[in-house]
Amino acid sequence: MRGVFVTGTDTSVGKTVVSACLVRAWDADYWKPLQTGLAVERADAATVAELAVRQHGRIHESVYALQAPLSPHAAAALEGVAIEFKRIRLPASARPLVVEGAGGVLVPIDGFRLMVDLIAALDLPALLVARSTLGTINHTLLSLEALRARALTILGVVMVGEPNRGNREAIERLGRVRVIAELPFVAPLDFAAIDRLSALIPALERLAA
Repeated sequence: MRGVFVTGTDTSVGKTVVSACLVRAWDADYWKPLQTGLAVERADAATVAELAVRQHGRIHESVYALQAPLSPHAAAALEGVAIEFKRIRLPASARPLVVEGAGGVLVPIDGFRLMVDLIAALDLPALLVARSTLGTINHTLLSLEALRARALTILGVVMVGEPNRGNREAIERLGRVRVIAELPFVAPLDFAAIDRLSALIPALERLAA
């Protein structure tokens, strides 16, 4: 498998932490093609570089890096930037590539395409990150339906937060999907913490099986 596209049920659900764990677990490269919110926080790529990149790992440059903490299409409009969907193509990598999306599955990229369309165009399997708390069943099942509507491969779901057995069982049964890992909140979130969390992530070969 060339890699995976990490998407989410919403913004701020833990995609960057999960991506960092995958980079550590698989000794992978990382790429966030569309970055927004640089006016209020540092780039997710910088966070992954600090938390996860091993000696040989590589952070690939974003195609679009935008300032406003909005969806790509809205942030680009504020800056007068025209996002060209055809420019967003996988970078060359000798290692597995962890691609992190912006926001949730149906976040608009431009006036016509959504994040799920980018997953399809890049031809990567999706890994869905979801909260463990109240409301996650609805958000997760809707996101799974959107992915399946494009006939995309779904590797599984990673739940972030306090473990909730009922929510996990409902998502697996109703969503017909595996919850491949449950990652707790960790403080401080540093290199050692990501090292511990990454041990909870299955091997890439096991996910592909």
